Amino acid sequence: MKMAAMLRQSRWLLISAVIVALDLWTKSLAVANLDYAQPVTLLPVLDFTLLYNYGAAFSFLSTAGGWQRWLFTFIALSVSVVLVIWILRLDRKEQWLTISLALILGGAVGNLYDRMTLGYVVDFIHFHWNNRYFPAFNIADAAISVGAVMMLIDAFWLQKRREAASS
Repeated sequence: MKMAAMLRQSRWLLISAVIVALDLWTKSLAVANLDYAQPVTLLPVLDFTLLYNYGAAFSFLSTAGGWQRWLFTFIALSVSVVLVIWILRLDRKEQWLTISLALILGGAVGNLYDRMTLGYVVDFIHFHWNNRYFPAFNIADAAISVGAVMMLIDAFWLQKRREAASS
């Protein structure tokens, strides 16, 4: 791929940067204004509850003794490098996929920062229905989730349209 095309694609990394900034800002607000594990009700189904996740998604391996911090750090760094390269190499017509990857990258870097500097990820958005609580999450997790759904939409519907259009 030509350098000019890669530079043009690099503008999409701004989405990732905005996600990282928004994620770190909201986490700092949560840490400054919430007491650990004390819910603040916003809606009948939504609380802000400051929680620390020492594991991965849904606190996977959170009680593993500390080694998981470095495993998840390595995975996040590796995935981030792959995502940057992938974004830079995509064709400019693949905007939906590029945006989805940029969201995932921003979320991965936001949580990576926490894991590297704190040893855990700050979560604070906590949905529930009656007494059934879903795992707490943050802006980075939301960006990763939205990006993953967008990737699935791309893989199952949009990619087929692009292929049909180019034939």
